[in-house]
Amino acid sequence: MSAAIRVRPRRELRAARRPRPHRCWGHLIAAPLWPMHGANLGTLLRTCDAVGACLAVPPFPWVDEAVARGNTLRRPGCVHRVGSPLRWLAAERAAGTRVLGVELADEAVRLGDLPAARGRTVVLLGHEATGIPPEALDHLDAAVEIPMVGQGHSLNVAVAGSLVLYKLAGLL
Repeated sequence: MSAAIRVRPRRELRAARRPRPHRCWGHLIAAPLWPMHGANLGTLLRTCDAVGACLAVPPFPWVDEAVARGNTLRRPGCVHRVGSPLRWLAAERAAGTRVLGVELADEAVRLGDLPAARGRTVVLLGHEATGIPPEALDHLDAAVEIPMVGQGHSLNVAVAGSLVLYKLAGLL
């Protein structure tokens, strides 16, 4: 007979995590800069908290409400508001940040082969129907492909972003 699995109580789990809320992790940033659905932003914010990442959001008028509604953490998450997505990406790259786009591309790195991030990294996520806009592709250092065997062409932005963030954080 195998040993029973011990479920750790919430108090023990909280004690093992960071001792206080963070201002900005800065190491990993999820950037769904062309979101189709507001619900994805709240889901990504939850994943960002889980892996120690921040969320960069576009200047659309409905974004703040979507993030607030989807934030089930009951405390503020690390959210950066981006004025112009293209200018922000250019500035991040100029500052030495690695920009990875989750996109189907000829030379994309398969998710399973993606190493953990060693420096500041932006995970750029495109629109669910049209992907990353062509004018933003020039700002990528590399593309990441999530292999799929089913009929769909892509995953939901929140799911794709979450998978890549966990891999970059070294948690998968």
